[in-house]
Amino acid sequence: MPKNKRPVPRKSAIPPQEDDDVLAQQLADLALAVASEEGDATAIALRDVELARLVRNALRKKNDDVLYGAIERARYTDAVAYQLLRERIEEAAGAVTLRRENGPEMEINAFALPVFVHSTGGLKEAEGFNDGDAFDQLVESIKQGGLESPQATVVMISHAYDLDEVDAITYSHLNDMVRDAAGSMTEKKLVARPALERSMTGWADTHFGPADTAVELRFLLGFAMKRADDPFYAAPEGEEAAEAWFDARMARYRAWTVAAGPLVKRCLALDPASLELHFLYQDLFYGAKEQGVAELAMLQMISDVNAALEERGVAGAEVRAMVGPAAVEDEMVMRVNLSDAAGVLLASLEKPLDVAADLRGEVDDLCDALASLGITSTSVALRFGEDGQPIEARAWQA
Repeated sequence: MPKNKRPVPRKSAIPPQEDDDVLAQQLADLALAVASEEGDATAIALRDVELARLVRNALRKKNDDVLYGAIERARYTDAVAYQLLRERIEEAAGAVTLRRENGPEMEINAFALPVFVHSTGGLKEAEGFNDGDAFDQLVESIKQGGLESPQATVVMISHAYDLDEVDAITYSHLNDMVRDAAGSMTEKKLVARPALERSMTGWADTHFGPADTAVELRFLLGFAMKRADDPFYAAPEGEEAAEAWFDARMARYRAWTVAAGPLVKRCLALDPASLELHFLYQDLFYGAKEQGVAELAMLQMISDVNAALEERGVAGAEVRAMVGPAAVEDEMVMRVNLSDAAGVLLASLEKPLDVAADLRGEVDDLCDALASLGITSTSVALRFGEDGQPIEARAWQA
């Protein structure tokens, strides 16, 4: 009998897919237990430690199926557990702690700068990052502008990612990218960085004509390595002090966008003067991605509303808007119904809504956007029922 033949598993053995399902359910259940905060402080802390351990193990084994499966289970179980689990996984994926003897504990994080680029004809990927001096100055500006600590080490990727590229970066891939970046900062020998290289797959095709007005979302990715106890990143205690700290941080970022804007333009196009930029706030990788996706969805909604008004031949002031969340199969959406003065439905439009979203903030942002289109008669529904009718509607007030 050949001895190199793979043993036939017993019928009672759990197939690998079922193992992933079990682990995903275990993670989801643990997140629910942590979110519920039931039991004494010691029990809660132990659950929290176990949750972190399971997340780290899945990242180390590059088992994205477990991580995404756990989030999906939590999403349909409990909104608080879902948000907690997603945040913990995102934090663990985007950060690596370096512990070395005779040295301080260091942490490296992945951050991103989302920017909407306005141009005529659209961006050309081949034109990007041909100005080495501009890129070097851009990297230096991150610390000079107070976005990262003066003691931090900052590197950036000389590539502007489109949304498809960012979407394709899984939790374990991002974690590998952070480790690649850490290696480039701490090792003197130059070696290949496969995770970083694998992330740059190229932009999705666009179909802008030479004279078309284009608005495109791009992400600038970077990594910052700093002491884990660097006070630069610690918000002060107390509500007023913390608010002032965040306000100062925002002011520095706004000033940076003005100073660094010309550098970003030089990195994106051979004719920098042809571009206009609209920056969203710098954040850790997944926070920045969420900002970009939300803003893109809002711009698409505004475009759809504008198109509906033009198609019906009516002005914004002539219509009434009804805004509210709705369930479409297993997904949540924010719906906008546009009606004429007689109550006849002119259009019904929707954009995705995360179950853990700040509902009040989503509604206010959308109503503000409608007001910018001249729609002044807007009502807000608690939700839309299964029959499509608004429930508990009231007039919206800014």
